[in-house]
Amino acid sequence: MKQEIIFSRYAIFTTGGKQYQALEGKTVAIEKIDQKKEGDSVEFDTLLVKNGEGDVKIGQPYLSTSVKATIVKHMKGPKVVIFKFKRRKKSRVKRGHRQPMTIVRVDSF
Repeated sequence: MKQEIIFSRYAIFTTGGKQYQALEGKTVAIEKIDQKKEGDSVEFDTLLVKNGEGDVKIGQPYLSTSVKATIVKHMKGPKVVIFKFKRRKKSRVKRGHRQPMTIVRVDSF
């Protein structure tokens, strides 16, 4: 059975072609942000949904507010193994990939 977790205050924003849920004071692992250092502040203005104590606002397509965050760390994600195999051809290729990502702490929205 799937449990549903309801947070009282959250926002959903997009960056790098993906959607992320933001909670104040929590960290989020997002796609890598270039040309920013650790400790710099960043602002995401593509806010889709904002829930503030039961008052839900949905953008069409975006809301006029933004999410303000601080960059905590640049790192690489977990390794993904790509293994290609062709039977009876003695063909095997094993490759690995680690996606670069940025950890941000949400300050406000």
